Amino acid sequence: MRIGILETGFPPRELQEAHGTYPDMFAKLLGGHGFEFQAWPVLKDVFPQGPHDADGWLITGSRFGVYDDEPWISRAMDLVREIAAAKVPLVGICFGHQLMAHALGGRAAKSDKGWGLGPVDYRDLESGETMRIIAVHQDQVLEQPPRTRIIAENDFCPIAGLAWEDTPAISWQPHPEMSPAFTTGLIEMRRGLTYDDALADAALGRMTEPLTSPALGQRIARFFEENAKVEA
Repeated sequence: MRIGILETGFPPRELQEAHGTYPDMFAKLLGGHGFEFQAWPVLKDVFPQGPHDADGWLITGSRFGVYDDEPWISRAMDLVREIAAAKVPLVGICFGHQLMAHALGGRAAKSDKGWGLGPVDYRDLESGETMRIIAVHQDQVLEQPPRTRIIAENDFCPIAGLAWEDTPAISWQPHPEMSPAFTTGLIEMRRGLTYDDALADAALGRMTEPLTSPALGQRIARFFEENAKVEA
């Protein structure tokens, strides 16, 4: 099964040698299932020809907001709608979660609650368990799209996960692909610029907490496998 990764952001160059690109991180997260991966850097206006160029799609995080006046964002929303209409499996993470929601009838915007940063606990509404996954976001999905159900939430981010009812699509706000080492480097690079010391220190102080990111990775892999079988 070929997974097409819509690359909507790049990690800082200083961190790429040690940690790779976002497609590299997702390939590692979803490893062991026989997937093949191909990335399209859509933020550089490099797009697939259509929704059937891959057997499943994954949208990465980005420094942009879905509301930014960038031609590639509008084009990416059109592609999301095409993928959903074609019923090709689709997964969104962080910006990808927001893009899918925004494109399919919801609304994402900058939250007045500020930054979600570092390991964060979410209520998994499907299993009833707690998920602890790294978050790096200020934007949120603020209005739920139609024909969806919320699958993850917390008080800070009430729409932290979505599942669509009429097309094989799921999305999450946090980053299961990000490791503590990468996130630590990212926070330190942005300290004093994007994050003040108090926010950075609080996030770094939680960085040794055990994460459930690998379990979410397995869940995403199963989603692709199960929906590929349906399509077959």
